[in-house]
Amino acid sequence: MGLPPRLLVADDQPDVLEAVRMLARAHGFDVRTATSPAAVLALCEAEDFDVCLLDLNYARDTTSGIEGMGLLERLRELDPTLPVVVMTAWGSIEGAVEAIRRGARDYLQKPWDNTRLVATLTAQLELRRALRTVNRLDAEAARARRAELPAIVARSRAMQQVMALVERVAPSSASVLITGEHGTGKEVIARALHAASARSARAFVAVNAGGLSDGVLDSELFGHVKGAFTDARTDRTGCFELADGGTLFLDEIANMPHGQQARLLRVLQTGEFHPVGSSRARKVDVRVLAATNADVAREAAEGRLREDLVYRLNTVELRLPPLRERRDDIPELASLFLAHAHAGPARRLSAAAMDALLTHPWPGNVRELEHVIQRARLLATGDEITPSDLMLRARGDAAPRLEDMTLEQVERYLIERTLAAQGGNVTEAARALGLSRSALYRRLASLGIRS
Repeated sequence: MGLPPRLLVADDQPDVLEAVRMLARAHGFDVRTATSPAAVLALCEAEDFDVCLLDLNYARDTTSGIEGMGLLERLRELDPTLPVVVMTAWGSIEGAVEAIRRGARDYLQKPWDNTRLVATLTAQLELRRALRTVNRLDAEAARARRAELPAIVARSRAMQQVMALVERVAPSSASVLITGEHGTGKEVIARALHAASARSARAFVAVNAGGLSDGVLDSELFGHVKGAFTDARTDRTGCFELADGGTLFLDEIANMPHGQQARLLRVLQTGEFHPVGSSRARKVDVRVLAATNADVAREAAEGRLREDLVYRLNTVELRLPPLRERRDDIPELASLFLAHAHAGPARRLSAAAMDALLTHPWPGNVRELEHVIQRARLLATGDEITPSDLMLRARGDAAPRLEDMTLEQVERYLIERTLAAQGGNVTEAARALGLSRSALYRRLASLGIRS
């Protein structure tokens, strides 16, 4: 059986205190009383109460309620969740409105009706319990979300600079554009921004904005109503609405369909959207984080990404370094992935294996390192993981990634590969590349390639 609910009654008249005490005790309350604002504050600072019944007047021949109003504000400062019911013999609509404005939950006029007094106290008690349950669940959910956050390793100077910027930007509601190559951990940083913000108790919703067609993305972002299209058999809540009060993460933003970019821009400007098939606007409060591995300036200059959308998204631009620029983080990342890998028995990395990890170019960045470690733990035959268990390709065998190269590097790479495939025959290489022989010679000269 739980403890009885605790009621604090404050009034300057002993007979009023005794009457309330008897009535409340008969209905299961544990009652404490006070005859002055100072006594009320002393009790509230020393003990925890579930409901407070508060008179507004304490000085003799005073009917203004000033003392009670000031006390009400102090109680709200001490415990914002404590339900306070005010009472006075000089009740008025104006007094009730002012008390409610300053934080009272309800208002009673003396002489009170016993049934109404008990019902009011009981209702406020239930509300207090509900608020505490909600706060407890929110705290538990926040702890669970923090526990789910991947560890961010930042021993390297490059990552320390990133985390310093995250720390400065996270508490705000500013839009952040996170850039970096594939596999650098853009979503991990987005989740860190959300977790360190005032929105952390609300939802973090991630969407691959570049992986869905225009029509599908509309429904994904804004939702739809039943009957909006052939397969819309029920209403669907979109990601903007799911993220209301929280954070929406739009990955691969540079690949978003152009028509969708305009609709996204409008939502960012107004905070309003229309579900597909609905004429009613819905308003949301969402912080938008976006990410891309593309060159944003080039995409905007060439018309694939709206320039005005870029301005809205990159209030702050946060660039994540590739793994080859943060090699000091590799040992700790490798150890972390090794500890969290579920496949295979526990193993340790040999010194030679660690050297191999430190010298590998990592075109796939952190994601590639994680996969290499998971595979090595599964396939290794001894207690130690050796370089052969890592199955890393030699530098010369690793094909370069076009998205990691400049236009000149791509041109050089294609010409050199074609020449090699044609045995150094410039005429055949030009034909394979769709160029005239003279045009290829000009490119060879400008790139300094010997034919």
